[in-house]
Amino acid sequence: MPRNVEGEIDRVNCWSVLQVRYSRLVLITLAYIGARASSGDQFEPLVQMYLQRTASFARCESAVFRTEESLLDWLVKQQTRTLPIPVLLDSRGKQMSSEEFAAWLGSRRDEGVQHIAFAIGPASGWSDQSRSRARLLLSLGQFTLAHSLARVVMAEQIYRASTILCGHPYHTGH
Repeated sequence: MPRNVEGEIDRVNCWSVLQVRYSRLVLITLAYIGARASSGDQFEPLVQMYLQRTASFARCESAVFRTEESLLDWLVKQQTRTLPIPVLLDSRGKQMSSEEFAAWLGSRRDEGVQHIAFAIGPASGWSDQSRSRARLLLSLGQFTLAHSLARVVMAEQIYRASTILCGHPYHTGH
């Protein structure tokens, strides 16, 4: 148990430790539709860096699928005690601040969700069928972003949300 300077149990830090341990039960997948990242993809190391940082708070993985159908089939096969939560990045989706996103992620964690899959769609956009299967359509804003850049932004926001939930100083609210 964490203790403060006086040697007493530090209840605030104990809660943070419990939150981190509980959060590690959640698997977060950052997926995209397209070709595998090549060795020349300068954004891939950044994506991996943020996923590794997030691994202190939740289990993380990245995945790539050639088609929407292969992603949807994979999601069905991932079912554990709870259904995986598909979150599709879509320009028509909901825009959130970092704090709102952290609150949404924390609510899923508190509900006992075991797997959340954030997916960046094909260049032509998500089909109506895929959008209807999503638990959340999430927009990174009105800009059109390259897949690689959207992956970096999403990986960083997942890390930022995790730090917000645990009271880590990474996020200062600016």
